[in-house]
Amino acid sequence: MSDTYTGGCACGAIRYEIPGEPFFMNHCQCRDCQRKSGTGHGSYLTFAADGVKLTGEATQWDMVADSGNVKTRAFCPRCGSPVYMRFAAMPQIFTVHAASLDDPGRYKPQVVTYRMRAQTWDYLDPALPAFDKMPPG
Repeated sequence: MSDTYTGGCACGAIRYEIPGEPFFMNHCQCRDCQRKSGTGHGSYLTFAADGVKLTGEATQWDMVADSGNVKTRAFCPRCGSPVYMRFAAMPQIFTVHAASLDDPGRYKPQVVTYRMRAQTWDYLDPALPAFDKMPPG
């Protein structure tokens, strides 16, 4: 299997290729991720931004995260699929939505973040370490 992760939006107008392995994979239960996903959480893979290849034009929406930092969500203006996120305070990282992968089976969640915002009906694997906010360090 190639170390490259590929994916994009539902209609194919936005595509990405990311070399190497993600250094963080999480389910996030913050209210923003709930609203974005239309369910109880979002699922993400975070990579080093170096070497990321993007094609297509995403619509971007800036918002202030719980941390107080600006988070930019990027989605397809044609089909509306959420594809990736960037963080102003951490330009060295690039985060993609797990379902945007060509092979979503490569996603292996490591932790649950923002458990303090969890909905009682959003059942996640209880064996995953869970943090009320983001894990330290």
